[in-house]
Amino acid sequence: MGETKQPQVSESVAQRSSWTVRKVFVACIGTFMLMLVAVVMLVVSVATLFRTRRFCSEKIASRMARVAVWLSGVRIVEHHSELLPKTQVVYISNHTATLDIFVVTALALPRARYFLSGFLRKILPFGLIGYLIGVFWTVPYRLADKRRQIFQRAEETLRETGDSVYLSPEGGRICSGEIGHFNRGAFHLATNLNVDICPIYVHIPTAMDAGMNLVSKSGIVDVYFLPHISTAGWEIEDLDENRDAVRQVYLDFHASVKQQSQAGA
Repeated sequence: MGETKQPQVSESVAQRSSWTVRKVFVACIGTFMLMLVAVVMLVVSVATLFRTRRFCSEKIASRMARVAVWLSGVRIVEHHSELLPKTQVVYISNHTATLDIFVVTALALPRARYFLSGFLRKILPFGLIGYLIGVFWTVPYRLADKRRQIFQRAEETLRETGDSVYLSPEGGRICSGEIGHFNRGAFHLATNLNVDICPIYVHIPTAMDAGMNLVSKSGIVDVYFLPHISTAGWEIEDLDENRDAVRQVYLDFHASVKQQSQAGA
């Protein structure tokens, strides 16, 4: 019996070793790519007097993100219930893993700016890329006054430019496999701007979900663009009620995806 177990142990060690080598390789290539993209974006932006935010976001950054997920062995499959809007909207999505950031960026959402954690701004390539594509950098929730100021400035910018914006109402990554608590920010913006909400559901199979890790395992990530949600008639006084109603849309869709996954297993 001892002889039959030995190959399994050896195979497991080999698999872990291969996975470690792959993670290091992808991380190194990814870091180099981030630095290269940051330099290219800077050159393009300076040459055009910083008038190419959309080009940097929808062409350069999105392609970088697609290459990054491809290097991880990930394929993105999009499912559209309707065409992407040409008007200003607020995009939202669930947030389960670091991979989400690259998946959403790879979608090249039209005219979209992004809310990202201010922590990423300290990483030079991320900080420079974020500045050039117009990212709104957030701060921890304990800094309530500062966060309020950031959202107010973001709203002013969005009013002036007519740009769309993406953010996750869950805030941080929810690695439990469930839909987390929704914060008010996205719904406050959508209500004040009187624009539609475009819900995006990102499904990362449990077997390949790397959670907080940067490098994911290989597989298919399904991205579902759910029907737009109109905010016509929404009032700030009903903010919590409307937020909870949108969260229920995610809870229902999440439950249907889980049911389909279990049925196909």
